[in-house]
Amino acid sequence: MEEKGSEQFSDHFRIFPEDHGIIFKLLVYAIHDQENAEKLNLNLQKGIMLTGPVGCGKTTLMKLIRFFQTQQEVYSVKSCREISFEFIAKGFEVIHKYSTGENRKVYCFDDLGTEQNLKYYGNECNIMAEILLNRYDQFIAHGTITHLTTNLSASEIESYYGNRVRSRMREMFNVIAFNKESKDKRR
Repeated sequence: MEEKGSEQFSDHFRIFPEDHGIIFKLLVYAIHDQENAEKLNLNLQKGIMLTGPVGCGKTTLMKLIRFFQTQQEVYSVKSCREISFEFIAKGFEVIHKYSTGENRKVYCFDDLGTEQNLKYYGNECNIMAEILLNRYDQFIAHGTITHLTTNLSASEIESYYGNRVRSRMREMFNVIAFNKESKDKRR
């Protein structure tokens, strides 16, 4: 994994011993190791919500873990901020693009909470709340998997997106959390 990380990101990439438990859980999920998933209380039919402080490595790990997947479609990592900028340019079709219809693509929405409510021709929209609500419907109807990373706590998620979204997220995601004291690994 360290070799793949150096190849993908830089020669400075390294795995810290304090992250081994999180990486193990992500690898168990990626390779669909049913026995260890049960021991770790991971549901392989749900997505991953990777939480932790800024700079602890959430995005990097979610980008890296894709290379180890054995059972699922390889997912795309898409920044929530990019999606909000896309909404400004293209409007409500962006919500459709990431959440409804025939598009059952697996996504990892990166940095949930960094986007803002935006207006498109005067209509304000909480873009990620709408996308997550629609993806929940796809999850229930078709088993569509969604992953995400966030710095937000459960109460902050409820404050930003409402209790409806938070409730559905409990059903959609396995929560894997970095320690709140995890250090910023950026140089």
